[in-house]
Parts: sequence; C-alpha cells; structure tokens
Amino acid sequence: MDMIIKPIKTLEAIVSVPGDKSISHRSVIIGGIASGITDIENFLPGQDCLSTVQCMRQLGIEVKELSSTHLQVIGKGPAGLSEPDNILDAGNSGTTIRLLSGLLAGQDFLTILTGDASIRRRPMARVADPLRQMGAQVWGRGKGRYAPLAIRGGHLKNISYNTPIASAQIKSAILLAGMYTDGETAVTEPAFSRDHTEKMLQAFGANIQTNGLTTMIKASSLVAQQVIVPSDISSAAFFLVAGAIIPGSRVTVTRVGLNPTRTGILDVLGEMGAKISIANEYESSGELMGDITIEGQGLKAVEIAGNLIPRLIDEIPVLAVAAAAAEGKTIIRDAAELKVKESNRLRAITVELTRFGADIQETEDGLIINGRRNYSGAVCQSYHDHRIAMACALMGLLAADQTIVQGSECIDISFPGFQDTLNNLYR
Repeated sequence: MDMIIKPIKTLEAIVSVPGDKSISHRSVIIGGIASGITDIENFLPGQDCLSTVQCMRQLGIEVKELSSTHLQVIGKGPAGLSEPDNILDAGNSGTTIRLLSGLLAGQDFLTILTGDASIRRRPMARVADPLRQMGAQVWGRGKGRYAPLAIRGGHLKNISYNTPIASAQIKSAILLAGMYTDGETAVTEPAFSRDHTEKMLQAFGANIQTNGLTTMIKASSLVAQQVIVPSDISSAAFFLVAGAIIPGSRVTVTRVGLNPTRTGILDVLGEMGAKISIANEYESSGELMGDITIEGQGLKAVEIAGNLIPRLIDEIPVLAVAAAAAEGKTIIRDAAELKVKESNRLRAITVELTRFGADIQETEDGLIINGRRNYSGAVCQSYHDHRIAMACALMGLLAADQTIVQGSECIDISFPGFQDTLNNLYR
C-alpha cells in the first residue's frame, strides 16, 4: 500500500496515539501467569501485540476481547500454562519471541517458536545462551543462534548474568525464567534499558528489586491487576518531532508514557532547542503518563551517544528526521543495535533520507547528518519496517512537494490508524 504525504506549513494539534507496544505485550504475558482476571485498557491492537495474544492462547490462556483495545486475561498462575499442539508464531515481533523464550524456559514441556523472515534473521543466541546456563534446553538454526527455536524447559537454576548489551528483551527473558528457579536470579546490564517488565512484575506482586544496574528476582505468586496502558512514546515521537521541525507549530500528545527509561527523546529534543512541557501526570501499574506539548522554534544539532542510546533506540529513525531539519552536524554513535532490527535501520534511514536530498552518512555504529531546511519530495521504500515508513512520512511534511511511501501497511504493526492521524494534522 502506498501512502501519500503532502508538505505542511504549520501545525496546531492535539493528538492521541495508540497504547504502548512494550507494555501491551507484557500485560498479556504477565497477566497469563498471574492468578485472577487482569483487565487491560488502551491495549495496542497492532499485529505484534496480537501475535503475543495468539501465542498465549495457544499456551492455554483465555484472552477475552471486550473491544479491540480492552482485553481481559484469565490468568492461571505461574504453573498454569499447557504444552501447545502447534508451533508458536511471533510474526514480526522480537518482543514476543524473546520474552516468551524466557517464560517457556520455566515450563516442563516442549515448545517451538518461530516468526517471519525478519525474525528468523535476528540474533537469538543473546537470549538462548543465558537460558541454557539456567538449565533449559534450547535449540535453533545456525548452531542455536536463529529462530525457529525449540525449547524444553523446567528445573531451572538461578544465575547471575551480565548482559553484553543493554537490552530490555534479554533482561526480561531472564527475569521471567527466574520466576521458575528456587533461588535468586540476577541480571546486570552495562547501561539502563527500559524497565517495563520490572515495574509490571512488581505491580503484580513479584519478589523483585533493582539495585543500580542489577535486577534480582525470586519465584513469586502474582495477583491479577487492572492495567491502563499509556500511549506509546515511540509512536508519540513522530508527532512530537513534527511539532519540533515545523517552525511556529504547537502539538500536544495526550496520555503518553513517561517512564524515565523511555524519555530520552524528550531530553534530546529539549537539547536541540524545542520547547517541551508536561501536564496532567498520573500513574497506573507503576507507569507514569501525562500530556506532552512541544513547540517548534528552530532546532540545533546535537550528539547522541553512550548511555542515552538505550533510552531512545527505537526513536533514532525519527530523530534522524529532526537532525535533517536542525542547524549544524548531528552525530549519532553507539547505535549498532539498529542493524538487527526489523531492517538494518542505519542503512535504511540513510538511503531513504538521501532521496529527499538530505546530507546523511552511515557510520559503523551510527549516523552523521548535516541539517538544512530545503528538501524535495521523494518516493520511499518501507523495508517492511514500521519505523522507517513513519520516518519517511514525517520527512514528507518538510518537503517542497508530494512524498510517496511504498509498503506502508507495515505501520499497522505498531500504529494502526497512523495515516488517519497524520491526515488530521491538515485540518
């Protein structure tokens, strides 16, 4: 499907975006191993999260859809999962396959996990290796490095594990497996990654604590909760950047998640010169949310690197658009992880922004972008990657003439209704 974007001169808008993808995944998984009915509001009905729902159903968990965004998970406790009679398909979702790998490592039965072509290319040894150390049997393609994965779990031992990179998916897989050991399992990261799993497990009653970069968990009984999923800051980012790059604009995105491990984009946009304010803050299941307002008043280049990267790894494609509109040279480093996402995002964003006339260079672990203001429209490819497609659409707002994003249907993975939301900005 092609998406057509026309340039826009100014923005004055209040925008709602879908529920947080990371939290939606976790609410269904953790709700499934809690006792009782977990009520989930503002669930993201994107294909990635629906893959998690389907997998949990195959594991014997009842998930009721009261509406597309309101679910009830009938939890059976930590020992309530049952062996599936078919392969579990994670689709395009790295969160699904990696978190479920950790959960299934604790189950005394055999499960096979697979996904689409993109998932089958993504590295799985980073999760499989620590699970093997805990005692699970994990097999995979390429000497255990790639999906499909076969997991026979149960009888796990606790470990203390240092992750090679800051990754919420690795950390979460180990913590979920740690729920099924007799002792205390500890995970230490080189930098802070998003902590949605820890917050939700704690809200459900898990015996879990964090000390600096180390998180520790023991076997726990979980009790069902009500979960109000915040709006996804990774989806909000596209409209916040739209407000920042178009001078004279003012955009408010409502009920956005404000978890400090995810708000790196606000720090960067503020450093670039955007005026940002937050109102109506409140908390649900340990997650803070509020309304974010951003005003465009000209951006300047910055350097994005180091411990900041895990707090905005998914937002780098859209920050590349902000950098293209900023004055000066923006340097992004320490982001090699983007090479193994749904696409090689460093390569994809370089190729696609170049089509608009951007001065952008891919490096070994990042990007160098020389910003300016005058861009032409382009015909762009999505690479079947939702964040690349949305970044190209946003770049189209800056262009002098029409932009076409080909293969834009992939956006439904994380942001159903994106084009309608974007079209409403022109009113």
